[in-house]
Amino acid sequence: MRDATDSGIGGTGLDEGPMLFGRVLDGRGGGRPIGWEEARSWRAEAPGEVLWIHLCRNHPEVEPWLSGSLGVPEPTAELLTSDQTRPRAFREGDALVATLRGINFNPGAEPEDMISMQLWSDGARLVTLRRFPLQTPREIVAQIDRGQGPPDVGATITLLAELLIARMSQSIVDMNQVIDDLEDEDPEDDPEGMLSRISNIRRNCLALKRHMAPQHEALEQIGRDAPAWFEDHDRREMDESIARLRRYLDDIDISKESAVVLQDELRARSLASSEHATYMLTIVAGIFLPLSFLTGLLGINVGGMPGMDDPRAFWIVVGLCAAVLIGLMVLFRRLRWL
Repeated sequence: MRDATDSGIGGTGLDEGPMLFGRVLDGRGGGRPIGWEEARSWRAEAPGEVLWIHLCRNHPEVEPWLSGSLGVPEPTAELLTSDQTRPRAFREGDALVATLRGINFNPGAEPEDMISMQLWSDGARLVTLRRFPLQTPREIVAQIDRGQGPPDVGATITLLAELLIARMSQSIVDMNQVIDDLEDEDPEDDPEGMLSRISNIRRNCLALKRHMAPQHEALEQIGRDAPAWFEDHDRREMDESIARLRRYLDDIDISKESAVVLQDELRARSLASSEHATYMLTIVAGIFLPLSFLTGLLGINVGGMPGMDDPRAFWIVVGLCAAVLIGLMVLFRRLRWL
């Protein structure tokens, strides 16, 4: 499951083990690459150094290393390497454990497809794990390689959360743009196609809300219960991310309600059009039913029918039908049926 784009960002040149990339942060925004073998037994060599490694969680070496070298309790190690992807966070001694989710921007993915990322940190080491490619860690490691990255573990975690949330905005903007375009379209052009697109937007909104609402709770848990190495300024940054996520959740609700209103309007128009057609057919039937009865009565083939020998009889019947038609039209007008 190694992803070339993950392992190729300023990489170490080592294609070993489950590690996608690793950096030793220098406390000043920069960092140096580190290989898997060195990372397994890493110890800080200078003040302010911290280790960040990004792993493929379904690699067979990951769980034994977490339980053995890092001393992570077995249930927690199983959680970090499992596919239980509901966002959550908790403190375990001096370590922080969390599962977060981000938008899937991989080719062929839908907005509602979410990718989970687990993380574990004791303040000196940060381990992030994923199964499918995720862009956010790659962005941060690129910043570190330019010397403009986070200086410590707390800042790295807050930046991860911030970028995961920020990426939601594009999906929300795209959905709102689709809704705006649908509102400008003529429903008569392709009503079925419009209803299909609106239904897709509603499904996307529901999926995003279902995944991101628990993430809001997980970030709040990090802000409240993170260990002491998670500093006050990190908590303030986390609060900002929580506030942004709350706004995005509100935007999702608005998008969903807008889609519902537009869908109801389309269905109401369709129903009104159908009712109008039924109404017009009823009026036509009401007009022609007496005429059909009259012509049917005069068309029966029995003896004694009046006018059989009168050449004017046909025109008399036509005049009678016209009079009935005019009378019905006047009656329907007065009843406001027309």
